[in-house]
Amino acid sequence: MQSNVEPPVTLPVPPPLAADPNAPDDLAAFKHAFRRHAAGVAAITTLAPDGSPVGFTATSLASLSAVPPLATFNMARSASSWTAIAAAERVVIHMLGAHNRGVAEKLAGPHGDRFVGEHWRPGPYGLPVLEGVTSWMVGRIVERVSVHNNAVVVVQIEGGGMGPDDEALLYHERTYRVPGAPV
Repeated sequence: MQSNVEPPVTLPVPPPLAADPNAPDDLAAFKHAFRRHAAGVAAITTLAPDGSPVGFTATSLASLSAVPPLATFNMARSASSWTAIAAAERVVIHMLGAHNRGVAEKLAGPHGDRFVGEHWRPGPYGLPVLEGVTSWMVGRIVERVSVHNNAVVVVQIEGGGMGPDDEALLYHERTYRVPGAPV
């Protein structure tokens, strides 16, 4: 008779987090790993139900399929922009280059300050389009999938535009960076 019980596994213990040395091992392992995973920086914008511009930076942007053209991003449902994303029909996804670091920081800053200034203009459907980004796409939200306290948002791309070519803006080890030499 065979037993289907797996023997206990001993997992390595990650180093403690500087900001929270008492964080559980699973959270510490997760945060350490994803801080070392460089990600491209994008910005997502839309309109709130009252018509005011809303936006945030995102490192979770991903291509889901080419036919039809679908992209996804993830966000916390507790985020200040979630109410607008939950109600919005369309969004604009912006790809940010190195010269857009200030815009990335602005859209990651206080909610009320994100659209103060000349860094955006009304675009298709009145949606906010950021100036000087490397590219942008407007799309229709086709699905919002709740996962715990977060959501995966699926967007079908309908069109877009190109901006100036630039080095990619990356987020790695809690710092904005540009890619290094090819390997």
